[in-house]
Amino acid sequence: MKEEEAEADSRLLDSFETTEDIKISSDPLDRVIGQDEAVRLARIAAGQRRHFLLVGPPGTGKSMIAQALSLHLHRPTEEIRVVHNPENPERPMVEVKKGDDVEKEAESKGFAEGEFIDPMEAPVNVAERLGYRCSNCGSYSSPREAFCSKCSHSKASYGKPTTNNPFGDLIGGLVEVTMGNMAGRDRVTTTRKRFGKEEVVVFERAGEMIKVLDQQALENRRNLEKMSPRKVIVPIDRNPFILATGASETELLGDVRHDPYGGHPQLGTQPYDRVVAGAIHSAHQGVLFVDELPHLGHLQRFILTGMQEKRFPITGRNPQSAGASVRVENVPCDFIFVGACNIQDLKHILSPLRSRINGGGYEVLVETVMPDNDENRAKVAQFAAQEIAMDGKIPPATREAIEIIVEEARKRAKIMDNSDRSLTLRLRELGGLIRAAGDIAICEETKYIEGKHIKDALKRARPVEEQIRERYGSYMGGVAKDMTTSERESSPYHYWNVHVHDDKTGYR
Repeated sequence: MKEEEAEADSRLLDSFETTEDIKISSDPLDRVIGQDEAVRLARIAAGQRRHFLLVGPPGTGKSMIAQALSLHLHRPTEEIRVVHNPENPERPMVEVKKGDDVEKEAESKGFAEGEFIDPMEAPVNVAERLGYRCSNCGSYSSPREAFCSKCSHSKASYGKPTTNNPFGDLIGGLVEVTMGNMAGRDRVTTTRKRFGKEEVVVFERAGEMIKVLDQQALENRRNLEKMSPRKVIVPIDRNPFILATGASETELLGDVRHDPYGGHPQLGTQPYDRVVAGAIHSAHQGVLFVDELPHLGHLQRFILTGMQEKRFPITGRNPQSAGASVRVENVPCDFIFVGACNIQDLKHILSPLRSRINGGGYEVLVETVMPDNDENRAKVAQFAAQEIAMDGKIPPATREAIEIIVEEARKRAKIMDNSDRSLTLRLRELGGLIRAAGDIAICEETKYIEGKHIKDALKRARPVEEQIRERYGSYMGGVAKDMTTSERESSPYHYWNVHVHDDKTGYR
């Protein structure tokens, strides 16, 4: 059988020289190794917007499947905003904008912003009144400078009657600076003729440039000012994959920030401006992924509510905060839920949540091994190429190195899953082996990861439990050697070893 395996390996290894020759798919789901059934259902879940539960040990690709699923979704088409409610500020309103409306609004805001010109392009009297041009010598400088850098004349004296006081310029300039006027006005309104018609035009300071607002821009600005103030809490240009593993209640469900001034109109921040979206809202039209799902505990029921209603309110969660009285109803949260857990934790997932996933999605037990055949050995080589490309800091691996990695995948399938003629799919540790070998290759300044680097990494990149067993014979032996005398005497291990085994009366 070993001869057959060697022959199959040679067929595999003859197809490339290094992992640089292995093509990596542009489809993220095709990069998932050995989980054919889970990938097939993930494609369905993405197309049909179904929920998904992945069950299996760590390192088998659950997180990768969830991320790849999100990349098969269409980009979000809705933006969620919170709008000030003048009649009841503690109850801000929700506004959902489609992509086309967001673009039109952005264009309208752009028109309301006007255009920027160089101060030298503005009319002379406007440039002088705004403080860009010196009325004495005609040179241009920053409006932040109260005096002309060329002739030291006060730029704030534009249009003022001259005085015979020899200290008038100095005193007048100091007064202007003290009053905060610096070198002119912030805004000048005038008229100009355009296309044969006279129109109002406004010139405003804008740093080292001048902003020009024509009649259309002024109208757009007035229309915007009439609108109630609003805040975008879920932008349209967002990542469709939201990771909520280990999230707190605030992170998952949103909150309203505290304001020490209680939202006072003049001193404080209005309630709408203190609303913060939760992960379930940010995942709207995307994927909400929770690894180690049972660790969320009672928060699972809120996810269930969001899945059922596709809306979830945002409210202040600290009863001592000024945000506790603020509540935003009907905030959209139409997401695909993808949960993951280990087999032993499956019983801690809420039954109604399991029922909701089963009723509107799929549950999958991921694979831990795959058959040891030529096709799957090629997948191990593909995995190595992907890990090297993702890391970006280690060199490609040679054919010899891949052969040793494949052999290690066989051994691990036998040791961890007691499966003959199989290759392990617990790939996280295998990826760690590849990176460790790559680091060794970098230290040795070699062009490729070679077989000797993999062998060296196998010795170095071992779990600490294995190192303890090798040094002390067993985990218990390591504990006994590592503890001080006082710790050993107070330890339950010491009691068991001394009193139970040596003194049977102590046990009785």
